[in-house]
Amino acid sequence: MLVRARLKVVVVVVVVLSLLPHTSSARNRKRGRSTGAAVTEDPVWDIRHVLPELNLENNTVTNVKVNVGDVAYLPCRFPQLSTLHQVSWIRRWDWHILTTGIYTYTSDMRFNVLHTEGSDDWTLQLKYVHTRDNGTYECQMYTGTGVLSQFVNLNVNTPRAAILGSQELHVQEGDTITLICVIQQSKPPFVFWYHGEYMVNYDGSRHRLNVITTVESITTQSRLTITDARHSDSGNYSCIPPNVEA
Repeated sequence: MLVRARLKVVVVVVVVLSLLPHTSSARNRKRGRSTGAAVTEDPVWDIRHVLPELNLENNTVTNVKVNVGDVAYLPCRFPQLSTLHQVSWIRRWDWHILTTGIYTYTSDMRFNVLHTEGSDDWTLQLKYVHTRDNGTYECQMYTGTGVLSQFVNLNVNTPRAAILGSQELHVQEGDTITLICVIQQSKPPFVFWYHGEYMVNYDGSRHRLNVITTVESITTQSRLTITDARHSDSGNYSCIPPNVEA
């Protein structure tokens, strides 16, 4: 009897381009001629007086890594400023405005901004992450005289699965078939096993089959055991972690 073990591998390559805008503003003051007293015009918000203290003069870049199917949280925080000005999230590669303030401007319901009134945090939440979500996101705050930006590079990782041992396994009728699948770069709580195109995890008619999945520190190991091997058990076997895109 010949049992073939098939390997499922997905590779993601991410190229991130980052364009950092600059911000400038001005504030005018004048001195009265008759009395010499300082007279201030209607105040204009000058971001330069605040930036040195808050360390926001240079645009920040944050890297966030998540697995396919997980929820991504992209941080954005403008201390003491965001309660005074409008904050927006923009997807850089297509310049799509995702959110402005607490409102969402995309038909993709996976996006949502998390903000508490009076807070300086404007976190962009992205559910059910896909590999196509890889890239740079920009959090912008309009000050009236310029723009402050914070950038988040989202790196979506796709779990990689490999069946240990030889790609061909020969067994005798009545023997026990044991296949071990190791999932790297992810810790899924379960693994799907396929015999050809048919998933066998929940096949009640095959009481000889057992699947045990163990989650370790950085990997997941799933063991498929088939007792009393028969000719009908011959074929290709594959293991696939959840949330893997074909």
